[in-house]
Amino acid sequence: MSSIQSKVNIEVGARIRELREIKHFTRETLAEKVHISAKFLYEIESGKKGFSAETLCKLAESLSVSCDYIMMGEEKEHRGIEKIVCILESLGPRKISRMQELLQVLSEMCDIT
Repeated sequence: MSSIQSKVNIEVGARIRELREIKHFTRETLAEKVHISAKFLYEIESGKKGFSAETLCKLAESLSVSCDYIMMGEEKEHRGIEKIVCILESLGPRKISRMQELLQVLSEMCDIT
């Protein structure tokens, strides 16, 4: 593996691990969602292994981000909502209900102006 590819794998793996931790997934939980082994996910997160486009798509879907974000670390402007969804998914039902109320108030405020 070239040093450039190794660097890319390390950066991509770090993003995947960070997203997994934000979502409070264990390595085993995410691996199960993506249909790979926990060992393989560890190797991805540590930058030791690359992965297929199919695995990329499953990781992106499971982590509620774009494939671009996983690979490049950049979000397209319209992809910012994925970060919000990720945060909301980590909240309990009571907090989600409260957030819905706040969003409704904000929406109504926007209609006034």
